[in-house]
Amino acid sequence: MSISFIDLAAQQARLRPQIDAAVQKVLDRGDYIMGREVGELETALSERLDGTHVISCSSGTDALILGLLGLKVRPGDGIIVPSFTFAASAESIAVLGASPVFAEVEEASFNLDPALLGEALEAGKKAGLNMVGIMAIGLFGQPANLPAISEFAAQNNLWLLDDAAQSFGASWKDKPVGQFGDVTATSFFPAKPLGCYGDGGAVFTKNEEIAEIARSCRIHGQGTDKYENVNIGMTARLDTMQAAILLAKLEIFDDELAKRQQVAERYHKLLDDVAQAPQLAQAATSSWAQYVIRLPHDTDRQAVQASMREHGVPTAIYYPRPMHTQPVYKRYPVSLSGLSLTEQLARDVLALPMHPYLEKQTQIQVVAALQNALEAQK
Repeated sequence: MSISFIDLAAQQARLRPQIDAAVQKVLDRGDYIMGREVGELETALSERLDGTHVISCSSGTDALILGLLGLKVRPGDGIIVPSFTFAASAESIAVLGASPVFAEVEEASFNLDPALLGEALEAGKKAGLNMVGIMAIGLFGQPANLPAISEFAAQNNLWLLDDAAQSFGASWKDKPVGQFGDVTATSFFPAKPLGCYGDGGAVFTKNEEIAEIARSCRIHGQGTDKYENVNIGMTARLDTMQAAILLAKLEIFDDELAKRQQVAERYHKLLDDVAQAPQLAQAATSSWAQYVIRLPHDTDRQAVQASMREHGVPTAIYYPRPMHTQPVYKRYPVSLSGLSLTEQLARDVLALPMHPYLEKQTQIQVVAALQNALEAQK
């Protein structure tokens, strides 16, 4: 039997009556843009984050850009960011004329290594950049070491933006993602732990000025009305239909996070002596957006994927090419200590099926297919 890599159908079956009713209300009213549910979603998320400002928007990428606009990023600015990430992280910096400065990650978490941030900072300064901030990323659902990164940022007069496209719903020492640093950005792409049925995202901040700029810029930089423009903005609104769907999904979000943790724990046990399972920091929880293992260094990863696919098990690679090796990003500065671990991780990682409705027997099938594929290479 073929296995779903991410089973959105199972979640939809659980919520279909609520989603149908929510969508019908929007259709009946016809307020498709910035309608009632948009405000309700922002309020619900704000309450979840102890009153933090919430600015919903049209995608996770736009959330990053709005956050950077709120932080007043300008051309010539330099921003530390890991290279082991999806393109949106570096893209949001470069599109504003600023420069990503690629930093090394920790081997255990795949996230920014606080001990090596100084090497990236010096690389940016040597390149003549005005170093202004750090973009941390909660890769695969586990937040970066945000307290340590915040401390480095404060010591060096830098701001901190947390890219929580994958880690919203996680926490560090019981403090939820969305309450760290100056700004947090997340994504509601359908495959995310909290996802809509299209594109969507949100900006979180405790800073009133940043929130005001982000709200203005998501609707063409408007001021007191739609025909007053006080900022150079964009079209970055979350539509009402997606907000209605997210409100329905938010009702079961905590239950799904608990189920994801159970799935992860089963994988941990099943993978013993098979492959290197993800390592979670003692202070952290994870939203388990993906479950990414490391294969032995000499493994033919393509052959493993092909073998598993023959047994009905899908896999994915997050991410096969670090950003600093991509043609369009090669001109940007790289940490003085290099990015050898980042490059090794890109060769070793493999993502297994992961979602809240993954059953134990299916996981046994996944790990058996992996084990067979690895043994075939011995």
